[in-house]
Amino acid sequence: MISWKLIQKAKGVLEKERGTVHKPWGGKITVCLIYPNSYHVAMSNLGFQTVYQCLNSEDDVVCERAFLPDPEDLREYHNTQPPLFSLESQKPISDFDILAFSISFENDFLNILTLLDLAQIPLESRLRGRRYPLVIAGGVAVFLNPEPLSEFFDLFILGEAEEVVREFLEVYRNAFSKERRREKDDFLRKAGRVEGIYVPKFYHVTYTDEGKIETMEPEEGFPRRVKRRWINEIDRFPTRSSLFTLDTEFKKMALVEVNRGCPRGCRFCAACFVYHPFRNRSLSVLESLSTEGLTEERRIGLIGTAVSDYPHLLPLCQSILSQQGGIALASLRVDGVTHSLAQCLREGGDRTVAIAPEAGSERLRRVLRKGYTEEEVIKAIDNLVENGLFQIKCYFLIGLPSENDEDVKAILLLAKKVRHQILSNRNSRKERWKIVLSINPFIPKPATPFQWVPLEDVGELKRKLKLIQRGLKGEKGMEMIHDLPKWAYIQTLLSRGDRRVGKILMATHRRGGNWGQVLREMNINPDFYVYRRRDLDEIFPWDFIDHGIPKERLKEEYLNAMKEAGIKIERWTIDDGR
Repeated sequence: MISWKLIQKAKGVLEKERGTVHKPWGGKITVCLIYPNSYHVAMSNLGFQTVYQCLNSEDDVVCERAFLPDPEDLREYHNTQPPLFSLESQKPISDFDILAFSISFENDFLNILTLLDLAQIPLESRLRGRRYPLVIAGGVAVFLNPEPLSEFFDLFILGEAEEVVREFLEVYRNAFSKERRREKDDFLRKAGRVEGIYVPKFYHVTYTDEGKIETMEPEEGFPRRVKRRWINEIDRFPTRSSLFTLDTEFKKMALVEVNRGCPRGCRFCAACFVYHPFRNRSLSVLESLSTEGLTEERRIGLIGTAVSDYPHLLPLCQSILSQQGGIALASLRVDGVTHSLAQCLREGGDRTVAIAPEAGSERLRRVLRKGYTEEEVIKAIDNLVENGLFQIKCYFLIGLPSENDEDVKAILLLAKKVRHQILSNRNSRKERWKIVLSINPFIPKPATPFQWVPLEDVGELKRKLKLIQRGLKGEKGMEMIHDLPKWAYIQTLLSRGDRRVGKILMATHRRGGNWGQVLREMNINPDFYVYRRRDLDEIFPWDFIDHGIPKERLKEEYLNAMKEAGIKIERWTIDDGR
């Protein structure tokens, strides 16, 4: 029985929303789009909103939403045992035809099992008979590497959802009806032949005695490599906010996606490689989307993996300003911070600007292929403060390949030079200024040149964070924020894991999220996935995905980076299955 208290809270959330889609269920395919984190986090995700809009644009589809309950609501669920329900109609999510998870971050993997449990649905796909919904997933964490989740999902959509959703629905329409739910296996066989759809049950993995993957063989009729789908003509799918609420990171703002992919090729950046190739929307489309957004909110947030590299960014900002709109931009490239752009941001009401030097020393920035000079960083700061932008956030990584204490101290030195540049401006005494250093452990990601690199030891990461904290002690106007190294360890495990890591996930869920106890007790060594430098000829769990960039090209970049870092890697030719 559904809790009256939880129902009333859901209705209260809906009353504060604009853009909610309500559809009758009669004769339609029902989809519950699930974000495995809080409503606040989900509604800050433009990709989640885009899939919601895309599904509801189909006449015969009803798409509603569900989220991880807030902590106080989780207690209510545990006390009264109601089934998890959707936001829009408050129907149990087990009543839907399809449960579609949108997964952006590996640290949300455990929440997926919590949500299935709350929905009173068996966790493992093999245990779900015909009376249960189809359970599918998409999102960037999935098309980087879905293998740790392979036991829990019927299928994965790999790539940009807009490009493949309609094909998936067409196969579903042809294979399913309310009366024929027992034909799920036949449907999965048909769906697995759609480009970009991966059905794990039809792929069989063997391992060597030392635990590495030996083979991954598809059953007859399925592709050896599943192609990641991507949108060729990005203007076909104009992407902007469709749902509006104050309970979001971007309240009182309409988000507009400028581009996907990135032309820079930074060696650590997954978004650069899995969203390849770099694609910009046309200026006319973005001007139109911004004008539409300004009818909903008076501020436009321009987002994308490489907003600073948009060739018409300045005229786009000027177009928004001409309509008395405010402007906010995602993190800016150091060399993209021009005087004119900074002036637009000031006029558009932006007060905090983020840049990403990533490393304190020029040596390490070259290893990352992010070769900004110190002079370029200071020039960017000068352009910002000259235009009255005194709230600066700087992103840095620690634990990078070949990093030493001098590189870590270089973060402090660069930060202090940034502060000096701010204080040397004549207006700094009148303005409220602040520098926030966001320091996070480097996590080696699949499908990047650094996929062969191990995570640095958690103890070393803690020591380096303390080194920076001590260096900032007593420094006025400077603040440091950071992720905990122990979560970097978990994220690396889930990001680089194979199917066996699913057993660790299951055990941690049963232990109430006690990662420490599970990692100590399991007969699977997590360090094997986290701290081991991968062999050049090794088969990765995600190698069955064709991300559009040959593994040989990634390997060349890796070897070049290691050479620049002074790390010797023995090289030999490999056969990567192509």
